[in-house]
Amino acid sequence: MDTERNVACAATAIIGQKVLPGMDRQFESWQEDLNAAAAYYPGFLGAEVSRPTPLQPDWVVVYRFDSVPHLQAWINSATRQTYLDVGARYFDGPATQQVVSSGSRSLDPLVTVVVTHRVDGKQVDAFLDWQRHMVEEESRFEGFRGTELFRPVEGLQEEWTTLYRYDTAEHLDAWLTSPERREILAEGEKFSDFGLRTIDNSFGSWFAFEGNGKEAPPPPSETRTSLAVWVGLYPTVVLLSLALSPLRLPLWINLLVGNLLSSFIMSFLTMPYYVNPLLGRWLRPSPDEPPARGNARGLGLVAVVMACWAAVFYLVTVRFWTLP
Repeated sequence: MDTERNVACAATAIIGQKVLPGMDRQFESWQEDLNAAAAYYPGFLGAEVSRPTPLQPDWVVVYRFDSVPHLQAWINSATRQTYLDVGARYFDGPATQQVVSSGSRSLDPLVTVVVTHRVDGKQVDAFLDWQRHMVEEESRFEGFRGTELFRPVEGLQEEWTTLYRYDTAEHLDAWLTSPERREILAEGEKFSDFGLRTIDNSFGSWFAFEGNGKEAPPPPSETRTSLAVWVGLYPTVVLLSLALSPLRLPLWINLLVGNLLSSFIMSFLTMPYYVNPLLGRWLRPSPDEPPARGNARGLGLVAVVMACWAAVFYLVTVRFWTLP
């Protein structure tokens, strides 16, 4: 379990935004353009977008920069303000914002809850004692994976921010609705003015890094993410099937071994060395490229690549070789 940190190193901003009904598609396109603009600012490490879920009704955007000053420069930039003025037509009320500064990556592929508290300077010690009690109780629940506590960040936010993580949404919900948590909240009634946000990051590190090892923003669109996984998964699965076929394993063992191997190959070979370089411009578009043209070019490339793979595997498995 992680303890309190206040390291002036990597900085993360977590922004929540309610979107007007029927405006999700327009908002997502606008957010893609905004994230692309952020990538040109010094210190930018990545940006992620999470759609609303049953646990989290807002759209959530996470920005990572290498330092608080660089994050602050982006948050307060004229570029971002110009985009916000344009995007205001899609917003259902003001956005929420939390900032954490940490020496390590602040969010991981678990279900992460972000809680913010405004604490009077005279009550800091009492607040820290109450937080320690909270952590002791939540750590007893199944699926708990750790917590971090961050002090206010001067110039960006006045709240204390706590991150805690569970392995699944079900385990998180068990804690959030538990009588133990209600009892602790009642004990800390003076700190009951808080905000809570849940983030569920999917696909782990498949899209986390460029080919040179530098962290890069994952694809801003779930459709692009799914198609990119398809481009990598199809050849991986077929080649593994061909490699395992001489062993004549029973179907259930073949799938068991094949799925295990394909998971490792996708994570360490296919995605970083094939899919990301091939589809990089489409997955992380340039801000000056029209979205319609970029989408058409990316979808066309996907169609050509998959048609080529299908033709190759047809010739290999039907014309030149028949699977045993």
